[in-house]
Amino acid sequence: MDSVAEVPLFEMDEYEEEDVLSVRSRGVCMYATYPMTPPAGADPDTYIYMNFMKSHSCYDAMPRSSKLVIFDTTLQVKKAFFALVANGVRAAPLWDSKLQCFVEIYLQYSVNRLISIKPESSLFDAIYSLLKNKIHRLPVIDPASGNVLHILTHKRILKFLHIFGSMIPKPRFLQKQINEVPIGTFREIATIQESASVYEALAIFVERRVSALPVVNEQGKVVALYSRFDVINLAAQKNYNNLNMTMKEALTSRSCWVEGVLKCYPHETLEAIIDRIAKAEVHRLVLVDREDVVRGIVSLSDILQALVLTPAAASPVSHELLTPLPSKSISPFSSQCHHFLLLKFQPPFPRYLQVANLSSLKKTRWQVMM
Repeated sequence: MDSVAEVPLFEMDEYEEEDVLSVRSRGVCMYATYPMTPPAGADPDTYIYMNFMKSHSCYDAMPRSSKLVIFDTTLQVKKAFFALVANGVRAAPLWDSKLQCFVEIYLQYSVNRLISIKPESSLFDAIYSLLKNKIHRLPVIDPASGNVLHILTHKRILKFLHIFGSMIPKPRFLQKQINEVPIGTFREIATIQESASVYEALAIFVERRVSALPVVNEQGKVVALYSRFDVINLAAQKNYNNLNMTMKEALTSRSCWVEGVLKCYPHETLEAIIDRIAKAEVHRLVLVDREDVVRGIVSLSDILQALVLTPAAASPVSHELLTPLPSKSISPFSSQCHHFLLLKFQPPFPRYLQVANLSSLKKTRWQVMM
């Protein structure tokens, strides 16, 4: 594990269409939540995707086979970190051998409890849990055996919707231009210059609470996208002692080839943008003008919120479904997290991470950004 050459840096394809299409052969659809009839006078198109998610369970969106990495809480943090990178996954459920149950998820770390969902729960419930708890991975746990069956993500759910979109009526609002619908972030967009250092990027990640930064050149044109996962890869390459390298250097030193930043334009339709983000299997698109100047960010969370949760919140009969979920997790951008982030990349590899295990990580209430 200590040899960089032995650590392949890649992100596995999180979804295979063959696996999703196998749902048809299974002939299974466990309805956990009944579709809602649109209120009188409301546009029925608004509720199409919400009802689709309510009519399909988490089980429906699970592939026939996939990789699931599980760690014991006694595993050293350093070994767990490199094991994630080597297996091409970003998170792993933590098993407590004393309690004989799953207690947390690494690297989306929760201090008090593991946020999970049952396989028979609806995809609507899954989206609600992901967005309201501000998490990116939701373990699907079998209530009978206690086993983790799968880990749902925003990307996986949107891909499921994208594949099966031809089976439901196509809402007319999909033909609206992105600048006509309130989907995305268009104010105070965090960016970083090519000449800025990686350390400056880390500070922006923490201070602005963002997971990716458009990298712009001297003319203000976007040339790349730098994410928190790029920082993880930087550590895996043992370049954590060179945080003063420029963003341009960091981008060219990526061990895995990354295609140029994926963009969208104000005149493009919502349908075209959803199609692009689903096919490319990315978390976000950078909205630019004709000069390639950054004007906004359209993320998976923005799309799922607008298509699924916002219609439910507007319905007078579904407010009980949208009561805030309890969450006592430490904010991933708390001062403790910032402290841990800096420790993680100071040279040499922090001695704490070399000797500590995942159980002691929980006691310190430190959280790994991912």
